Amino acid sequence: MAERAQRLWPLRKEQWLLLFCLLALTGLAWLALRRLASGMAAPGGMADMAMAGMPMPWSLGDALLMFAMWVVMMIGMMLPSALPMMLMYQLMLRKRLPNAQRRWALTLFCLAYVLVWSGFSLLATLLQWSLEQLTLLSPDMRGSPMLAAGLLLAAGTYQLLPTKAACLERCRGPLHFLLAYWRPGVRGGWRMGLAHGLYCLGCCWALMGLLFVGGVMNLLWVAMIGGYVLLEKTLPGGRGFSRLSGLLLLGWGALLLLGRVHA
Repeated sequence: MAERAQRLWPLRKEQWLLLFCLLALTGLAWLALRRLASGMAAPGGMADMAMAGMPMPWSLGDALLMFAMWVVMMIGMMLPSALPMMLMYQLMLRKRLPNAQRRWALTLFCLAYVLVWSGFSLLATLLQWSLEQLTLLSPDMRGSPMLAAGLLLAAGTYQLLPTKAACLERCRGPLHFLLAYWRPGVRGGWRMGLAHGLYCLGCCWALMGLLFVGGVMNLLWVAMIGGYVLLEKTLPGGRGFSRLSGLLLLGWGALLLLGRVHA
């Protein structure tokens, strides 16, 4: 963390501009997410229909709305934790590409990262539809107790696996990642953005499943998971932090599961 801050600080003019744009995009994503959640919770919205006991066959408009919500949610949750990587990539581009080319390379890097999480959003939308048809979700998209217990146990177990550790290490070390996976030219930005997005997805996909535990429309819960992802990728001793959270999730899941079994 200290080495990363030393290499990024003080920020150059281009980096300040990038930082402002990405923070503005994150803010807009949260504003849009709040509006989408309010619209779905409004009288006559999807949540209102679900509360009336209608496992709805989604229309195309419903599916597109939910997909848009997941994409916006992933941008709002994941972009802050990707900022150090994007700022470091921009810094390295200064010495390797002319001005116009490095802007394109940086743009493609960011777009590739968003594309990976958009793919995840499509899968999450399909999963949400399936769970709704099985009546395993409440109107605020909170899973049933048994589903919540399974998701907590799965996420807790994944937090302790070597795959999680390997992906987290690459997300926590922007300089090491860029040196190891560097690809020259504008197209290199696209390929490196995809690689970073896939490692980021490998690090956090199980945590995203916890959205169905606290409620996908519960914006406080969404913000808490996003904040945890940011801390896990930036705090010193992040791997220990990850293991501790895994044990806590396993304990929470076990308590929830035992409570249902005894009931």
